[in-house]
Amino acid sequence: MEAADLAQLLTPEGMALLDRTPAVSDGGEIVRVVSRLRSEGHDPGLVAAVLTQAKLRQKARGKFGDFAARMLFTEAGLEQATRLQVAAQHAGRFAAAGLRRVADLGCGIGGDAMAMAALDLEVTAVDRDEVTAAVATHNLSLWDSARVELGDAAGFDLTRVDGVWMDPARRTSGHTNTKRLADPDDWSPSLDTVFAAATTTPTGVKLGPGVDRDLIPDTAEAQWTSVDREVVELALWFGPLARPGIRRAATVIGPHGIAELTGEADAPDASVGPLGAYLYEPDGAVIRARLIGDLARSIDGRMLSEGIAYVSSDQAVSTPFAQGFRVKGVLPLDVKQLAARLAADGVGTVEIKKRGVDVDPAQFRKRLRLRGGSGRVTLVLTRLEGRHTAILCERLGETAG
Repeated sequence: MEAADLAQLLTPEGMALLDRTPAVSDGGEIVRVVSRLRSEGHDPGLVAAVLTQAKLRQKARGKFGDFAARMLFTEAGLEQATRLQVAAQHAGRFAAAGLRRVADLGCGIGGDAMAMAALDLEVTAVDRDEVTAAVATHNLSLWDSARVELGDAAGFDLTRVDGVWMDPARRTSGHTNTKRLADPDDWSPSLDTVFAAATTTPTGVKLGPGVDRDLIPDTAEAQWTSVDREVVELALWFGPLARPGIRRAATVIGPHGIAELTGEADAPDASVGPLGAYLYEPDGAVIRARLIGDLARSIDGRMLSEGIAYVSSDQAVSTPFAQGFRVKGVLPLDVKQLAARLAADGVGTVEIKKRGVDVDPAQFRKRLRLRGGSGRVTLVLTRLEGRHTAILCERLGETAG
């Protein structure tokens, strides 16, 4: 979205038109809506901007729920925005630490700042892009305690606030078709700038979950968060925002609510042992935080193989930190033997998981030549006692391990 498009959209006519334009996704439906709006005499540029926002609002419901219906977005801003339920966790850190004046530097469309303002924190949201800052201003307009400034995060005077939240731009500038920047020196602000701020001011920083762990300072609490089994971010916390005695945390958000596994450091793996009656796949946040060993010990489990993130146990244990499977059989990793077994069992639907083996699940499924039976099974392809192995399993309930 360009500045001229946003200016049209922010007029009384534009906002009224957006509010009465239904969410659209089907191509034919879009054509009909465009035709109707143009027949009413609306400017074609305004119609295009309204339709784009209507589609983005529909897409944004997964991150922002009902709030999406009154928000504005850019495509890149929505893609990079923090989910509201995760932003609420960030805001809670600042509130719990008693930090009332917070700067959200690199605020994007304002998702984190919204959560902070909702907790009555005084938020100064800063972004260097004019369109993005204007979008954030609209999104934060419900809260008197929030204001938006156009500026460079690296130049912000930290003495104005009690704490700072940073979400470095890790992609090229622009509102669509941006590209990822691999070098932390190219981020805005750079990672060095972020860490320098953390030496003087209580700081939280949002990074991608796959960031090089060697970049994580020893002084930070590193918290990986997953939502519905997808790892969405790594947050680093400094000063009073970091919890005493915790340097690794896995926060798991799902139908069960919010659960957390923490440790003073990376956990040593549990010992390797035989496959039991149950197999567990740790949540991605647990894997990223390297707390697999602690998870295994908490369920009286053991590792299947060195360096492979599967845990086995002889009992079913309820845990939000792993998906559980009941073991039905073990076969060599041989397509012909597996295909024969699945056909004999009347299996028509196969979920394939793999660790420690070089297999393309989509191609492997084709080679199984499933015949449309009514049965379902999960195939776990991995190494067991040094051999490539297929473990036939049935999935337990989402919270039943």
